[in-house]
This record gives sequence, structure tokens and C-alpha cells, in this order.
Amino acid sequence: MSIRKRARAGVVGLAAVALTATAFTGPAQASRDTAPTAAAHRATQQAIDAAVAAGVPGVTAEARDAGGVWKSASGVADLKTGAPRGKNDRFRVGGITNTFVATVLLQMEAEKKLSLDDTVERHLPGLVTGNGNDGRAITVRQLLNHTSGLFDYLADERYAATYLTGDGYLRHRYDTLTPETRVKVALSHEPPFQPGARHWYSNTNDVLAALIVEQAGGRTYEDEVRRRIIGPLGLKATSNPGTSARLPQPSGRGYSKLFGAQPDRIDDVTEMNGSQGWGNSDIISSAADLNRFYEALMRGKLLPPRQLEEMKTTVDNPDFQGSSYGLGIERLTMGCGPTIWYHDGGAVGWISVATFTEDAGHQLTFNYNANWGVETLLPLLDAEYCQTPPRTR
Repeated sequence: MSIRKRARAGVVGLAAVALTATAFTGPAQASRDTAPTAAAHRATQQAIDAAVAAGVPGVTAEARDAGGVWKSASGVADLKTGAPRGKNDRFRVGGITNTFVATVLLQMEAEKKLSLDDTVERHLPGLVTGNGNDGRAITVRQLLNHTSGLFDYLADERYAATYLTGDGYLRHRYDTLTPETRVKVALSHEPPFQPGARHWYSNTNDVLAALIVEQAGGRTYEDEVRRRIIGPLGLKATSNPGTSARLPQPSGRGYSKLFGAQPDRIDDVTEMNGSQGWGNSDIISSAADLNRFYEALMRGKLLPPRQLEEMKTTVDNPDFQGSSYGLGIERLTMGCGPTIWYHDGGAVGWISVATFTEDAGHQLTFNYNANWGVETLLPLLDAEYCQTPPRTR
């Protein structure tokens, strides 16, 4: 799920008031095996430490450029024990799942198993209907670039109160949900706009895209991701949780401010049934694995040239100046000049951001083990891409 969309919906309080830093700040840990590049990323380390000082419990990050691989971790993985955040931690990647799904669908297009201009109705007959919603008028491409007009099920107030916030989350975090259940929540609303009229990130699109993966491929969405991406790239820290609520090790705890009326209350939300994010935010990974994935993607190791070009064909994102959305990746022109590609991801308890130049010669991926502190994200990107001397591979 998108960080910005979740922030707009007020679902998990990403812009909540920052806590005092003294209780949470842990030592920064620059990676010893990449010491030659540490000086080049000094500004990035300072921005990471500043996020922790502003109240984020912990941050783990990895950058890659011509100088090599630089890893860092700052703050704590566990607020109770004070254990430090790890450089190789695994975490819920949230909406970054979307890029994996888009990649599989584009591979299927190259194999003539589907067309991006197919309608949703063709692959999921009878599913998208009612309240002005019409799967016959929405294409696979519009799901992937989020121009379908479908309501975001996460913005449904009843769903949010039950599964994303407050006592509802604490009671229902272990519930198993089907993707069709979440789609029906979205279809109980009229579409905010007609298909193709504009870009608006809706997690409903991602769930439907994963369902189409299963229909077109004849395998589960999880099997397709493993067979086509995780296995070939050797992403040993990347997995789909299924209905499991636990995180594989090494990993930190995830934290959220579930109660809007209690901004100083922090709940441990590490455990959550993975089915609740199936297809749109369920994947678990690490900063290193995500960098390997996006490098392979942007360098044509996962998609033929035509499909990669389709992925990089964007529509304007009216909610984020300077940004435009492709098929599972987004382009952003930095204020200091460089253009980067990225995808962000928010989950209850986690914020993840993967960024990379078009040739993947310069990458930065990082994760917060909390779903607040969104105001510190852009300063971190500015430090890496505007204050770090450019050195591409």
C-alpha cells in the first residue's frame, strides 16, 4: 500500500506527532565491510540518525553505487529490550509488493498470456460490478498505473476501524481474509472517477492485479512470484507469508500509533495475518534483496525491452508534485535536479522506500520499524541523491 495514500486516508497516522528521541535513540552502526564508502554516505547517515532523533524507533538502510555497498542501521529494533536495529533485518514491504505483481503481469504479456489492454472482466468475470463499478470498462494497464477509478478498500471507514486502527486492529490482526472480501469492500462504494480520468493510488487495483496473475498463470500468485523473481534472483530474504502472522529472523519489532486520541501510545504490531495484505502489501524482504530486485528489473534481467518501456511509461501523479506513476514504479524529479525511480510501501507498523536511478547505478532502500515519521523521508532522499557525490556503477 502507498505511504501517501495511507497518510491521506488517515489510516495509520504516518504524520503523527514525533516522540522525544531520548528513549529510543540507539547507536548508528556503519557497516565495517563497506568502510571505504562510509564517508560518501555521511549525509545519508546523518539523515537516518535525524529520523531516529525525531522519534522513529529504528531505521535500516542499504545504498549501492560505484563505490560499493553501504549498509547502515540506527536506533532500536525492540523498544522493550533496547536491542539495536540490524543492517540485514527483514520487514513487511507494504506497497512495494505492487512492483513484484506488475513485473509478473508484464512477463505474462511478453509470453502472450494476456494483454495489458484486456479488460478486468475478461480475466475476472462478474467480480467487478455494482455501484457504478464495471470491470468491462477497466483494463489491466489501468490497474497497474492506478487510473481505474476503483475505490481504495483501505479508505473504507468500517474496514479501517476493524483492521487498521485502535482496538479493532488488536482484536482482528490474526483474522484470515480472502482477497475477494477486500474487493467487495471497495465495490460497496461508487468509483471516485471514471476509468482513465486520472491517477489515484487504490490498493484495490493491486489485489485485482494479483488475482489476474492467478487466473492467467494457473498458479497461485505466491508461486508465480517465487518462480519468476525470488528464485531466479536468489532473494533468500524475500517471501510471501500466506496466513502466517510472524516475521522471519533477523527482524525487528513493528510499531504503530493505533489510537489517534492517544498520540503518545505506541503498540507493538509486529504480528499480523499475512492474508490481510495478500497481493498488495504482504511481501516480506530486506533492503539488500529489494536493491537486487530493482537492479535486475531496471537492467532488463526480468523484462524484455518492450515490457520494461511499458513499465516506465508514466501518468502524472496529481498528489505529489514532480512525480509520475508507471506500472508498479514511480518517477520523481528531485528539487536538486536528479530524476530517480522508486516505490514506497506502508503497512501497519512499517514504512519502506526503495529508490534507484534509471540504470540502477545508484540505489537506496530503507525501512522504518514504525508507520510514522513520513516527514523525514524526503530529507533522507535529499541527503543520498543531492548531497552525496554521484557515483554510478
